[in-house]
Amino acid sequence: MESSMSMSAAASVVVRTCVPAAVMLPLSPSFTRPAPRTTGRGFRCRCSSTSSATKDSAVVYSRLLDDALFRSAEVIQWESGKSMNAIATAQGIQIRRRCRPRYPSEGTGAERAVPRNILEQIIWDKEVEVAQRKARTPLCEVKASAALAPPPRDFVGALRAACRRNAVPALVAEVKKASPSKGLLRDHFDPVEIARTYEKNGAACLSILTDEKHFQGSFENLEAVRSSGVNCPLLCKEFVIDAWQIYYARSKGADAVLLIAAVLPDIDITYFLRVCKSLGMTALVEVHDERELDRVLKIDGVELIGINNRSLGTFEVDTANTNMLLEKRGDIINEKRIQVVSESGLFTPDDVAYVQKAGVFAVLVGESLLTQEDPGRAIAGLFGKELLP
Repeated sequence: MESSMSMSAAASVVVRTCVPAAVMLPLSPSFTRPAPRTTGRGFRCRCSSTSSATKDSAVVYSRLLDDALFRSAEVIQWESGKSMNAIATAQGIQIRRRCRPRYPSEGTGAERAVPRNILEQIIWDKEVEVAQRKARTPLCEVKASAALAPPPRDFVGALRAACRRNAVPALVAEVKKASPSKGLLRDHFDPVEIARTYEKNGAACLSILTDEKHFQGSFENLEAVRSSGVNCPLLCKEFVIDAWQIYYARSKGADAVLLIAAVLPDIDITYFLRVCKSLGMTALVEVHDERELDRVLKIDGVELIGINNRSLGTFEVDTANTNMLLEKRGDIINEKRIQVVSESGLFTPDDVAYVQKAGVFAVLVGESLLTQEDPGRAIAGLFGKELLP
């Protein structure tokens, strides 16, 4: 949810924050902007501060009213004064957005926020982190770097090829040092070494954790793996709340990004899908439950859905979640030619066979590989056989 601007023909510009990311540009480089419409309105800031990075990336969204995205119900509701938290809640999103200039855990009294769960805490912290990163490296600079990056690799194509090659779901192997639920996963953590052994042992694609505060990951790890000669397409496993992050991931060599439906309103998912398409990237859209899946299935441009078997509230894992959602919505998914990835809770060949029977064509696995002495060799134990690279 980036900041947006509205402008009258003769009035000065006033920034209002905590708005849909979709009211921001850029879209594709070929997008044509019509002449500005005079609105005669300005929006007052709801947060305590704004930054030069906000102004750098903000545009007049009233120029885009010929596009259906900017005539969406969310934009109309927001323009009429409804908060994005209220709009998101109506879509079943429980993760609140704070729009605070400091980390929410800092301060006392009313300044100290209490998150409902770990995901909400991660997102609040991510808001602060992204604002700081944008202040240091404006969007225009990140876009320029992304344009110079090597062409993205075919993430979905690599999964399809591996699925055909091995007759089991393709593997997206995760490079992750720690997690909020399990803590440190490996004492000796070399992301390049792990990535190479994953590829050697049959992983089709790799997922690189880039969140620093909660997963001890980094974009430097992503860049190092990409520069190491590893040929597998790379998923940037980041908590995306701003288009800036997608451009930044591309500049570091990412071929795909994660979009989490539990965090993003429909309009943001739609907009971020457009950004990904303009960059030639794949978006893995993650859902946790039936309501999120129904929302995502109504959005055009989705080609890859991840079903996370981990509960957001309890962090407990149950692979039956994948089976249940595919039993209920498998026909629609097949009709739309969307491919499904099962995530979390996969430790044995029986687990993999169970979700394969449910209808997935790929699995995303990290913990069960990383906690073993040789994560690459652990792949054969997960699938019950060695995979062809």
